[in-house]
Amino acid sequence: MKRIFIAILFLGIFILFPQQSFAQINTTEKLITVDTAKQMLYAWEGGKIVYETPVATGLPKSPTVKGTFKIYLKYENQPVMRGVSPYIGKYAYKNVPHVMYFHQSYGLHGAYWHNSFGIRRSNGCVNLPLYAAKWLFDFAPVGTTVMVF
Repeated sequence: MKRIFIAILFLGIFILFPQQSFAQINTTEKLITVDTAKQMLYAWEGGKIVYETPVATGLPKSPTVKGTFKIYLKYENQPVMRGVSPYIGKYAYKNVPHVMYFHQSYGLHGAYWHNSFGIRRSNGCVNLPLYAAKWLFDFAPVGTTVMVF
C-alpha cells in the first residue's frame, strides 16, 4: 500500500511540474530560439526565458531553415514582401511590420493576414502575432543570435 502511495505521489509531481524541455542556456547575450515542432518562439536573456509566443513557421513544401544565425537586417515596416509559394503561387503583402531577417530571405515578422499561430502556415518565414513581433523587434538588435530547430 505504501509503495502505491509513493508511486502515485511521484506521478502527481511529474504531472504538476513537468520537466522543461530545454537544456540550460549559458549565455549573457540575448538569444531567440524557434522550436518548429512546438511552433513556439522563446526570447532569452541572461540564460532565462524572458518572453515566449506561438508562431507559424514554414509548411512542408516551404520549410523554415534550421540552424544558428544572426539577425542581419531589420525593418520597422517593410513596404512590400513578395514571394512565390508552392501552395498559393505569387503573393505580395504590403506594410509588413517588424521584420528581422536572419538568413537570406528568411525572417521573423508580424503577420496581419492570418491568426493561425501555433501551426505551420508560412512560406518559410517565422510569422508572429503583431504584439509579439513588436516586442521582439524592440528586444533584439541586429546581431542577435537566432536558433531554429
